[in-house]
Amino acid sequence: MVGGPVMTLIAPTLQAFFTDRLATQRQASPRTIAAYRDTLRLLLGFVHRETGRTPSGLDWNDLDATMISAFLNHLESGRRNSIRTRNVRLTAIRSLFSYAALRHPEHALLIQCVLDIPPKRFDKRVVTFLTAPEVDALLAAPDQARWEGRRDRALMLLAIQTGLRVSELTGLNCGDVTLGTGANVRCEGKGRKQRAVPLTGPAEALLHVWLSERAGCSSDPLFPTRTGRRLSRDAIALRVSTHAATAAQRCPSLLGKRIHPHVLRHSCAMALLQAGVDTSVIALWLGHASVRSTDAYVHADISIKEKALALTTPATARPGRYRPPDKVLAFLESL
Repeated sequence: MVGGPVMTLIAPTLQAFFTDRLATQRQASPRTIAAYRDTLRLLLGFVHRETGRTPSGLDWNDLDATMISAFLNHLESGRRNSIRTRNVRLTAIRSLFSYAALRHPEHALLIQCVLDIPPKRFDKRVVTFLTAPEVDALLAAPDQARWEGRRDRALMLLAIQTGLRVSELTGLNCGDVTLGTGANVRCEGKGRKQRAVPLTGPAEALLHVWLSERAGCSSDPLFPTRTGRRLSRDAIALRVSTHAATAAQRCPSLLGKRIHPHVLRHSCAMALLQAGVDTSVIALWLGHASVRSTDAYVHADISIKEKALALTTPATARPGRYRPPDKVLAFLESL
């Protein structure tokens, strides 16, 4: 007699995935755990709406490749997520299913079908960065007569000079800043990797003034709200976009740019690259896991390409465009 499909509840494995796999074995950062939690919460909510079954009553047969693919499509069409966000969600799901494969060999085929779902390809846009005049306009935008304006200027100058991620900025405490000889700021980046980034004279001077006004303990957030709480990612994004709109009134080139906190990080990388700093050093400066992550800035810098063109184009080369001598070659050339 052939039995029906094996029924195995998801809930115990899902709980063990967070408590055993992520927290204990991998010692994942709180940000990673939160990102995976949000993904799986969205997934279970979607499956509940599709099947009517509560998350605690779902089994692995409810999460087959067809359902996971439908969820990924929902992220793009229903929630208007980008392809990049879709792929990040898929990574979290695949991590859960890789763990489940060790605990549920009876569902090996179903799990493998989910693991075989590929990430979606997308067009990589050229990174947006600020020129020196645009940086000056942005830093001049906050109202220095207000406490929030002085805080925002110090925050944006630090972001532009150090290239810290917005999550690294929100995590900074007053004690993470060292002034004087060897002035630097220490942060914890992705993968719990800690690094120290040196401070320029202007950044050090502004932080010195801000720390005096801030008057916080070493464990207090460096950039707090009026009530002393830590600024959120959304709050920083709102402050940056608000100041960018103000700066655009005196710097028209900002009108066509969508300015968000990561643009400040891009601007730091481009400034280092244009100053002749080696890409391996830039990768260390920004906390990249690989030098390959820094290649995007090389692609974005047209001046580097122009210099390369000047070095490779012979001075005696005759101007003109290559014309294929044969119709078939001409057809292939046109493809």
